[in-house]
Amino acid sequence: MNWFTEILHSDLAQRLRVDEILYEGRTEFQDAKVISNGRLGKILVLDNVVQTTLGDEFVYHEMLAHVPLFSHPSPKAVLIIGGGDGGLLEEALKHPSIEKVTMVELDGGVVDLAKEHFQELNQGAFDDKRTNLIIGDGAKFVAETNEKFDVILVDSTDPQGPGEVLFSKIFYANCKRCLTESGILVTQNGVPFLQASELAGSVAHFRDLFNDGSAYVITVPTYAFGMMALGWATDDKSLRQVQLSSLEERFKKANFTTNYYSPEVHKAAFALPMYVKRIID
Repeated sequence: MNWFTEILHSDLAQRLRVDEILYEGRTEFQDAKVISNGRLGKILVLDNVVQTTLGDEFVYHEMLAHVPLFSHPSPKAVLIIGGGDGGLLEEALKHPSIEKVTMVELDGGVVDLAKEHFQELNQGAFDDKRTNLIIGDGAKFVAETNEKFDVILVDSTDPQGPGEVLFSKIFYANCKRCLTESGILVTQNGVPFLQASELAGSVAHFRDLFNDGSAYVITVPTYAFGMMALGWATDDKSLRQVQLSSLEERFKKANFTTNYYSPEVHKAAFALPMYVKRIID
């Protein structure tokens, strides 16, 4: 029996049974594998770290997309940094108000893998006429573009290698420069139980740069050893306090089905456990 072992920390690991190896090779930037597991389905692995699985991707992608997109009263322009598997892009495009989603992914090889092996996940999102796919450096893009976005979603790897710059204060400052007046920035910020310093650093940068900096939490089975944090930053403090009735109205109007997100879960996600509150405060 073949097993894949993911070791993110010196004293913890998780193992997934490999039923089939569908791809193994290297992109321009990183080692890549697509493996199959009986419970989780197809799994994308980059540099020996699980990025997404067909079995539970809906948790991460729905909550990264829909919390800011339903918090904003009328999002039209969205920027995704990273997100090469296309799952986040597919969720963002479900919102009827969206006119354009610009996606900047450093590694074109990941997009190619996603188009070939994860069509169930991205469901043709790369071919949507509202999609503007750019293969390039997301940090460089936000430093140089003149475009403005209502929502920026950072679907990055952890802060190591190519993803390290996406957790820096200068990157967050450049994101703010690209946001509209009531724009929202949401970021992938790891598992607080194991990556407290990463979350604390990001939220500290948010609070230096924005009127409102915080985080909300989600539970993704394959991001092991605790709930995951998504960073939140905006200059409009009211957007984190949208009434449940307004969220319900927006969700009903959008008229699509979810597997994790609901207006009630949206509100509850900002109720942080005390250990997470201590990390960010």
